[in-house]
Amino acid sequence: MERVLLLNATFEPLRLVSVRRAVLLLIEQRAEPVHVDEESVVMNSPSISITVPSVVRLNNYVRVPRQAFTPPVSRRGVLARDNHRCAYCGNHADTIDHVVPRSRGGTHSWSNVVAACKKHNHDKGSRLLEELGWELRIKPEAPYGLLWRIGSESELQPGWSPFLRLNAA
Repeated sequence: MERVLLLNATFEPLRLVSVRRAVLLLIEQRAEPVHVDEESVVMNSPSISITVPSVVRLNNYVRVPRQAFTPPVSRRGVLARDNHRCAYCGNHADTIDHVVPRSRGGTHSWSNVVAACKKHNHDKGSRLLEELGWELRIKPEAPYGLLWRIGSESELQPGWSPFLRLNAA
């Protein structure tokens, strides 16, 4: 176990923290253990032994600003949001494209960046969709939901599922 799920006082998932950070929160009594796996590690010091939980909950509520839920735009993030599918043809995408090119005043924002295959990215160049007669297969928008805050699905541990409610995110 390398990461621990950190919950707000209201049991809302906040983020993943390192084992070291989770243990410090427990020692400082700023958090309490919520779920401990059978194969949990025990950390020892000369004066204390702590079983490292897989889920900890803060004792006090932490207000999370809304903008903290939207990650910064990145190539990896755009490809993940669009499931590595080209917004123009639906084939495998390995590049990103600005719908309104930056040379024409487009921004580098979630609503203006899509995943694209190399062919369509090259063919489009710095032209607008209207000039080519193309349409987007998806509506680009900022990603939302829990997985964007805590990481990828590959990092999820079985003991976290009761606290994540992935379908409701």
